[in-house]
Amino acid sequence: MRDKNVLEAKGLNFSYPDGTQALIDINLSIPRGKKTAFLGPNGAGKTTLFLHFNGILKPERGKIYFAGQEVCYHHTALLELRKKVGIVFQEPDTQLFSASVRQEVSFGPLNLGLSREEAEERVNEAMEATDILDLRDRPTHFLSYGQKKRVAIADILAMQPQVLICDEPTAWLDTRHAARIMELFHKINRAGVTIIFSTHDVDLAYSWADYIFIMKDGMVIGEGAPERVFCDDRLLEEAELERPWLLDVYEELKRRGFVAANSPPRTREEFFLSLAGKESCSLAREERKGRSFKRECLQGFLGG
Repeated sequence: MRDKNVLEAKGLNFSYPDGTQALIDINLSIPRGKKTAFLGPNGAGKTTLFLHFNGILKPERGKIYFAGQEVCYHHTALLELRKKVGIVFQEPDTQLFSASVRQEVSFGPLNLGLSREEAEERVNEAMEATDILDLRDRPTHFLSYGQKKRVAIADILAMQPQVLICDEPTAWLDTRHAARIMELFHKINRAGVTIIFSTHDVDLAYSWADYIFIMKDGMVIGEGAPERVFCDDRLLEEAELERPWLLDVYEELKRRGFVAANSPPRTREEFFLSLAGKESCSLAREERKGRSFKRECLQGFLGG
């Protein structure tokens, strides 16, 4: 039976050579097969923690575990770990170095000692999954920022990891391209890959993650399911985070009697279903006469 937690940190401490204490007594477990988000201000320690998850950094004190086994730091063990735990960095230019997209995505599989046929199959699957097949012969330095992001993800997917870690995956992307990246991650997760990502976007974390960690000053100051974390006003104040807009709107509509007092919605679709389910709402009765309940309920709210 596989361990239910794919990654764990126990008593993790780390300081940089300049004396900056980046991680302080971190104890956490990442559930296997889930989508886990890390939130916190710049300098909270999120990226430093991620670099410990696949052995790029070694703890000053404490231990990292992968699939229940303590991470070892000799060369062979680290190579095996990095086949299973891949990181996509915030800036794709720090990850891309080959002349063309095909060469870039091929680099990892070819260095795994796979046959050329098997490597080619993995490369094509990764490019198809990230929708970059039409870019395969393009020079990487001619790509747009969003295209480079997808190539960087394909880099890691071609290694067929069990865990995909993404540092600020939607940073500097417009709304359409950010949604495209997150839909890609959703597809990857459905295939059984554990997704771990950091973000400053509370709305994204609330609607998308299964579990959330809040970090500040190198420490984990809160964790839990999104609906619990974002209803903890003291935690949000300490972390300097806003509540997701959907929660604010839902709470106000509930206060005014437009929705039932049940569990808060996680997505826009769930939000509108919560409106539809309020049979006692007079606007729901109007909808049966042919009016749009969504439009009328929102107008009623906005109009006070």
